[in-house]
Amino acid sequence: MATVLILGANGRVGRETAKAFLAAGWTVRAFVRPGRGDGVPRGATLIEGDALSAEDLAAAAEGAQVIFNGLNQPYTKWRRDARRQADAVLEAARRARATHLFPGNVYNYGEGMPARVDASTPYRPTTAKGRIRVEMEEHFRRAAGNGVQTLILRAGDFYGGTGTGSWFDLVVAKDAGKGKVTYPGPLEMVHSWAYLPDLARAFVVLAEKRGTLGRFEDFRFSGHSVTGRELIAAVEKARGTPMKTASLPWWTLRIGSLVSRQWSEVLEMSYLWRVPHALTDDRFEDILASSEATPFEDAVARALADLGIATRETGKACSKAHLAAA
Repeated sequence: MATVLILGANGRVGRETAKAFLAAGWTVRAFVRPGRGDGVPRGATLIEGDALSAEDLAAAAEGAQVIFNGLNQPYTKWRRDARRQADAVLEAARRARATHLFPGNVYNYGEGMPARVDASTPYRPTTAKGRIRVEMEEHFRRAAGNGVQTLILRAGDFYGGTGTGSWFDLVVAKDAGKGKVTYPGPLEMVHSWAYLPDLARAFVVLAEKRGTLGRFEDFRFSGHSVTGRELIAAVEKARGTPMKTASLPWWTLRIGSLVSRQWSEVLEMSYLWRVPHALTDDRFEDILASSEATPFEDAVARALADLGIATRETGKACSKAHLAAA
């Protein structure tokens, strides 16, 4: 039976990916910081340690065939810790001779990215975080030449799964239970979304087909590319009632950015709500041929239910405690 080490297993992405590997019959090791194991899925073996320590990571990875890199520092720590973290993970993968799975994003393409992003789209980052991501991934590419296989799966904004931390739950659907949706950009603009349970299953497919892939691969996860109006319509259908629509008051973030570095870092990425973008990858779609994607409206309804927001299917809101235990 194959073994995967999930780094950041108590985070939103790591937790859902751990669930997907468990469902596929893998042995799952869940790596978290000391005292942070509450969110780890049942069935995974808990391992605590320092994610910036190559020794801690290497000890956790011994005997594993795959390492899923779900580590994600707060924006304010990217400049300081991104390279150190990448070095530690790659060293652990090198010692274990394990494949490194990495969830990428669209920051690499910058504000000038085209409406359809595919394998030929060049990296032209226009933010500090975009440049950091490009540097990290180039580091992964060089490491592949020295024997560490890295498979990147790039996706848009995620939603779904238990927990919070995405634009969907922190902004868009925050007040959906009260009949209100807040959208950060123009309602006619196409935005790329990734339903997290689908994305997690896609990583399992990559892991299981790793032997047929190159030493360094960069794939795009199509997910759901929809306009703001389409997203709001899906929320309304799930709730069974019309929703009031509000725009995100970006001016509050601009004022807040004067005193908060975190708000400044978020504001830097605001262009993603002004620039239409959809991800496409025919080659990856062929790889995923046996994996079914969740229809968009179903995914939105499940994402709302995961947040404890009543839908026509649930009839009433689920309790947060119940969801956390799932």
